[in-house]
Parts: sequence; structure tokens; C-alpha cells
Amino acid sequence: MNLLEKEQLIHVKAEQFENATPQEIIAWAVETFPNITLACSFGAEDVVLVDMLQKISPSSDIFYLDTDFHFKETYETRDAIAAKYNLEFVRVSPKITPEEQALQYGEQLWTSDPNACCNIRKVEPLTRVLGGYEAWITGIRRDQAPTRAYAKKIEYDTKFGLVKFNPLADWTSEDVWNYIREHNLIYNLLHDRNYPSIGCEYCTRPVMPGEDPRAGRWAGSDKTECGLHK
Repeated sequence: MNLLEKEQLIHVKAEQFENATPQEIIAWAVETFPNITLACSFGAEDVVLVDMLQKISPSSDIFYLDTDFHFKETYETRDAIAAKYNLEFVRVSPKITPEEQALQYGEQLWTSDPNACCNIRKVEPLTRVLGGYEAWITGIRRDQAPTRAYAKKIEYDTKFGLVKFNPLADWTSEDVWNYIREHNLIYNLLHDRNYPSIGCEYCTRPVMPGEDPRAGRWAGSDKTECGLHK
């Protein structure tokens, strides 16, 4: 299937699947694009997708970006989920260690230039791993941020050059947590401590009542996305 054919198919299917369940979208995704992967950051949306994918296509790859700066609770969530489903996550690491980054760019790059830090520890590793796949699945939702408001459930990711599935695009936070409770899923305990959106330890703080759910990400700067989603 060439690029034009893919784009035409995606356009048609995006309309057809707009009212489909996440499970229906995932089932079509893995059947149509066997060389597919799920991006997991171990947040609430992603633990839902891991559960769905394990029930539909347990052999499909699931990767995570190990920035070396995650909360210990995030790593604990990873280990608990891996044990529950007896799966091995694909670990994707930056090309340089935190120590090498400090030597090359200065201490606490996440403070002086958070975009550069994200590029080194997230965007470049993601670009590298996605180069081996023809499609990927993400947990983004339209109501998470204005930058995601127009995300389609199926779209062509022009940034990384592959098909992108967003099965939970029209879900609310309540939908996510209802699924977690109904299926008794393991989740990151930071969610119980006012962390609705969890990134790296140095760039994430609790969100206070009345604040935007993503206010805890890169607080004090105008940065709202790490660069993984255009």
C-alpha cells in the first residue's frame, strides 16, 4: 500500500470509525497493520489501552520511552503491569545518559531549555523506534488540551510518517476511570495524589483544584506539549 492509498483509506476509515468503540478500532488497526505498536507512558489512558490490546492482540509490541527521569511510581506501575499480563515492554532510551547530557548542555537542561531536553530524551528516541513500524496507537484524548482538540481516531502522522490511532480520542477522564474501576486495572498511584497528567519527575507537579488538568506539566513556562504529538 503506497502513501496515497494509505491516506485515502485513513480518511474513509476515520469517518467510519468516529462512533466506534476503542476495541473495534484497535481490532481493525492490528488486523490491517500487523506491524503496529502501542506507546505507553503508564498513565491512566495507557493502562486502559494496554488492557484492551492484551485482550485483542497480546503479541503486539508495547513500548515506553525511558527518559531516566520518571517518578519511581511510574517504574513501579510498569513492573506491576508487566507482571500482571506476563509481557515485556520494549524499552526505548535516549542516546545519551543524564550525566552526558549535563556535560554537553549544562545541569538541569529541563529548566533552562525544556524543549531541548524533551527533544533529546523523548522526541529523538520516539522517532527512532517508530521508524520500525507502520502504525502506532496512542492514548491522547481531545479534551486533554487545545492542541489535541481535533485529533481523529485514525489519522496519518505526518511528523513521524506512519498511521496513528487514537482510540480514546472522544473519551472523557470519567470514561477512562470508569474502565479502570470496572476492570480493576493497575494504575499509577500518583493519580491519587493530584497528578492527572504524569511526565518526568522534574517537570511535573500536582494540580490544584480548579486548575487545568495539564497545568502540572512544565509549570511556569508556556510549554504544553513534549513534541510527541503535533
